[in-house]
Amino acid sequence: MTDPANTLVREDRVHTSLYTDPALFDAEMDRIFKNSWVWVAHASELPGPNTFKTAHVGLEPVIVTRDKAGEVHVLLNRCRHRAASVCEKKKGKASVFVCPYHGWSYAPDGALRMVPHAKGYPADFDKDEFPLLSLRTESYNGMIYATFRDDIMPLEEWLGPARKWIDLFMKQGAGFGVKALGEHKFRFPGNWKIQLENTTDAYHFPIVHKTFLDSLDEETEDVFDVLGQGGWVEDLGNGHSVMVMIPDLIDLEDNLDAPIPERFAALADELRAEGHDEALVRKVVRAVGGTGFNLNMFPNIACSMAFFRVLRPVKVDETEIQHIAIGMDGGPAPANRMRLRLHEHFQGPMGFGTPDDAEGWERVQRGAQAGQDVWIMVNRGVAAPDGVAEPGHNAGDVSSETGMRAAYRMWKRMMEA
Repeated sequence: MTDPANTLVREDRVHTSLYTDPALFDAEMDRIFKNSWVWVAHASELPGPNTFKTAHVGLEPVIVTRDKAGEVHVLLNRCRHRAASVCEKKKGKASVFVCPYHGWSYAPDGALRMVPHAKGYPADFDKDEFPLLSLRTESYNGMIYATFRDDIMPLEEWLGPARKWIDLFMKQGAGFGVKALGEHKFRFPGNWKIQLENTTDAYHFPIVHKTFLDSLDEETEDVFDVLGQGGWVEDLGNGHSVMVMIPDLIDLEDNLDAPIPERFAALADELRAEGHDEALVRKVVRAVGGTGFNLNMFPNIACSMAFFRVLRPVKVDETEIQHIAIGMDGGPAPANRMRLRLHEHFQGPMGFGTPDDAEGWERVQRGAQAGQDVWIMVNRGVAAPDGVAEPGHNAGDVSSETGMRAAYRMWKRMMEA
C-alpha cells in the first residue's frame, strides 16, 4: 500500500487505488472505522426496554440494545467463550441473549448471566470478567453512534456544525418526533466511498434521474430542478457536508402559509376530514415531502431529504446500503402512508432513483479497473451564492464537489494518523 498522505489524495483529485486496493481498504477499516464515531441506529428503532437491533461498526457485527432501565448499549456480537454470535435477528425484544453453541447467556447491558455446567471451571471463575465487549456510545437528537475509541472527542464535538442540519432534518416529525417506518437493504459491487460521494453530488441528478423527473407532474418537476434554485454545498468539518438543493425547504416550520402543492391537496383534505385544525394540517403537509437538503456525515450515514441512508463497507469492491424510511412518531396515519408512497417512488427497491444510482456506482467501480494510474477528479465547483453558507466554511454552488473534497480531506487526515 502506498502512503496515502503524500500520494493518493490531493485537493482536487484522488487516486483510483482508493476504489480498488484491498490493502488500502483494510487500512481504512482500522484507521477510519475503528477511530470514528459510526452511526448504528435511530432511537425509534429501540422503542422500549429490552429492545435491540443488529448492526455493524465497520466490519464488526454489533448488537444495539436498550436495557430495562432505558440505557442504550452497543455490544460486540461475539460470545466471550468461543466467539459464536449471540444474536442473528435484525431487531426485536429480548431480556437475554443466549449463545447457541454452549449456552452462555447475556443481559441487554452485556453482563454475563449464566454459564451452563459451571463446575467445569475453576472455583474463582468470575462471570463479571466476561461480559459482552461494549463500545462507547453517545447520541444526538435520536441519532445513536458508537466508537471503539474511549479517548475520541465527544459526539457533539465530532458532529460540530452538522448538528444544526440534524435538527432541521428532524423537523420532518412535524412536532410528533421522527420514527423509522421500515427499511430495505441491497449491495452493489463497488467501493464504499463511491456511495459516500453520491450523497452530495447534485451534478448527476438531472442526468441519472431523468426517468424520475419524467414521472412527476409539472409543479413537482419544477421543485426538483435542483441545479436551478440557488442551492449550495457546504463543508461542515470532520468530513461532514450538506448539499442544499431546494433552499425554500431548509426549515420546514417556515412559510406555513404558502399554498399547498397540488400533489398534497388530497392529503390535506383527508387530514381536515379527520378533524385536525388548519395549522396542524399545514405543518404536517409541509413536512411530508421532506427537507430540501442532503446531510452527509462521515463515514457512514446520510440524512437524505426524507430518509436515512446507511453505508456498510463489506469488501474493497462491495458495499451494503440500508435505506430507512422515516415518518412521524404518532402522527396522522394518512401522512405516514404518504411518506411511504413517496419513499417507494424514489428510494424504494422498485423506485425510480435507487436502481439508477446503484447502476452508476457499479459502473464507476467497473471503469476504475481501466487505467489504474488515472486520477478521479473532484475539482468541480464555483463559489456558492453570497450569504448562504456559514462564515468561514468552504462552500460551492449546488453542483460543486465541495462535499467530496471535504470527505477526502478527512480521509487523508485519519489515514495519516
